[in-house]
This record gives sequence, structure tokens and C-alpha cells, in this order.
Amino acid sequence: MAEIQVYGAPWCPDCRRSKKFLGEHRVEYDWIDIDTDAEGLRFVEELQNGGRTIPTIIFPDGSSLLEPSNEELARKLGLNIEAERAFYDLAIIGGGPAGLAAGIYAAREGIDAIIVDGGSLGGQAGVTERVDNYPGFPDGIEGGELADRFVRQARRYGVEMLEAVSVSDLRADEQEGDVSLTLSSGQEINAHAALIATGSSYRRLEVPGEDGLIGAGVHFCATCDGPFYRGSEELLVIGGGNSGLEEGLFLTNFAERVRILERSPELKGSQLLQDKVLSHPAIEVHTSTEVVELLGRGGRLQEVRARNSESGEDLSWSPAGVFVFIGLTPNTEFLRGAVELDEWGFVASEGFATSLEGVYVAGDVRAGSTKQLGSATGDGIAALLAVREYLGRHGHMLEAAHPA
Repeated sequence: MAEIQVYGAPWCPDCRRSKKFLGEHRVEYDWIDIDTDAEGLRFVEELQNGGRTIPTIIFPDGSSLLEPSNEELARKLGLNIEAERAFYDLAIIGGGPAGLAAGIYAAREGIDAIIVDGGSLGGQAGVTERVDNYPGFPDGIEGGELADRFVRQARRYGVEMLEAVSVSDLRADEQEGDVSLTLSSGQEINAHAALIATGSSYRRLEVPGEDGLIGAGVHFCATCDGPFYRGSEELLVIGGGNSGLEEGLFLTNFAERVRILERSPELKGSQLLQDKVLSHPAIEVHTSTEVVELLGRGGRLQEVRARNSESGEDLSWSPAGVFVFIGLTPNTEFLRGAVELDEWGFVASEGFATSLEGVYVAGDVRAGSTKQLGSATGDGIAALLAVREYLGRHGHMLEAAHPA
């Protein structure tokens, strides 16, 4: 058993949020559904003198948190959520591969940088089951391990990093010629320059029934939630691109059958992945098929209704869980009105410079980027070199860089 236990119920939104937070930070935990586990319910009631507040999270030292915020969870896990100082040479917003690569290069260049991430360090790479196309790993590597290596290298160079703290506002300090950031904790920090590397989030289906079933049968991370379905008869994957096909293959470790739905007439993933999926005995593929409704009962997924766009046939399945991989939405809501965005919400740039002086962009959130792990890392490095040039032009560079 894991050292942390989470007591809750599938219909509880705060339970889903806490599970997501722990999963993103690669913290192992056991899930106890008090709706179906009488002993679990009894334990919660005894702990709370008859109360049933959930989630109830029990830690290895015997302490507990009831319905904690992400900030409370972060503090309990020992994550750094407060900046040490009020001013830096560079504030990097986002701790995925692009932001971490930029932070490593910043330290080596003698640039005093801080990385601020609203989720967990490592970004989407950290919750990817396996990475097979990153140079230097001929046998592939688990996404979490690769992310941990990025983080360890940044720490080796002394880069300050905040987790579970998002930036709620970014603006130019016209009087000083610097950039000001307001954090979700209420803290304000300033820097000579900023680098936006906030990446993107998984896109939702936007069909009836989806919102009430997220985390209770509908998921966006097979690595986080796939193990909960070990031994199930059927799981359903929506999306026939690289992510959908990769995660579909991964989910065959837990279910007897995996059904993949793609709304286009053909799968969109690489030919290598398509060959693996189409030859796998446990995978069934449906193209030209779109989900129209998700039905639940008692806070749990019961039925997926879909329609074949070519034949007009209505289809219905009752999988144990649904995993959605249909694209990405840029994490730029906090930037609206601050920097120029394209029609899809990605940050527009010339090279890596945004429309706001002193603010640069790198990785998946940059308009025109390839949305690949390797290129995001390169983006972070190239953007950092552009930041170094900017700081040098304005007389903000230190005399010497950190030693190799």
C-alpha cells in the first residue's frame, strides 16, 4: 500500500482535484471510495467525530488534511511555494521541459532566475507513460524519470523553483523598465525579463455529461488514472493522434479490451504507432466516429453514446473508463490583454520576443511551435539566449557565468 491514503467519492470535485494534484506531482497514494467501502466510511466518520468531509487525506506521520486546497497540499508535501526574494534577473513562468531547460542555461550564464509553475515541475512530460523519441535514450525512458532528471539538473545549478503557484497577472513596470508578476499566493515579484513557458492543457470533449464525470470515469491522463482500472473488461480512448494511440497501447496493461475512437476517416498518429495499434489483439479502432453524450448514474460513468458520421449509425458502449486525447489548449488565460495572442490563444512572437518588451516565450505555448518534447527543450534554450542578449543590451548581465 502507498503511504498516503485519499478517502473520497467519485462525485466529489475536490476529491478529483486532490487526486489530480497528487498524480501530477508523482506522489503515490491509495484511493478509498467511501461510497463503496463501508470500512473506509467508518474510518472517516471516526476521525471526524461523525463528520464526512472529503477528501480526507492521511499522511505517513498519521496526520490528516480535510478538503485541503492545492496550496495546503503543497505545504504538507514540502513543496516550495514562496519566492525567496522580490527581484530577479529573469522570471520563468512554467516548469515544463522548456522552462527547466531555460532555467539550467540561465544559471550557467550567471542569470539569476526563478521558475514559477502552477502545477508540478516537469509539465506534461512528467505524466507521460513513456518517451521513446527523446535523443540520448535509445531504449526510451519513463516520462516521470525524464522530468525528474530535468529538475535535478536545475537544482544542481541552484535554480529557485516554485510549485503549485501560478501567475495571475503579468504587466510591465514602465517606471523601472522591468516586468512585474503577481502570484496566486498574493506574493509579487519583479524581474528585468520574463519567459513564458506555460505549455498547454488537454482539450475537453464539450459534450453533455462530461463535466460531472471528470475524474469519475472520464480522464485525461492514462498514466495518472489507468492503474485504477486494472482488471476491467473495457476502456475507451477518444482521439487517434499520437497521444491517443500511445495511451491506448498503455491502457492494454489494465483492460481486456481498449476501444479507440477517431472522428476523422483515418487515424492521425505516426505510421509506426498505427501499425502497433492496428495489429494489437486487444485494441479495436472506430474511425469517423464522434462522441455525442456521456451518461452517468450515481456519479459514475455508465454509457458512452457516439455516432458514425459516414453511416449515421448510433453507437453505444459501457466502458469502465474513458480517456480523452483530442488536442491541447494553451495556458494563456492570465496573459489576455498583456501580450499579443493568436486566434487560438497561443502567444504570438517575433523569434522568441513577445509584443511586450522584456517578455519572451518558448515551448508549446508559442504560436507555431511543433508541440514536441525535444523541440520544447530546444525552444527554452534558444529563448534563453535571446533573453541573455536582451539583458546584455540593457546592462543587466553579470560579469561571469556559472562554471560548467
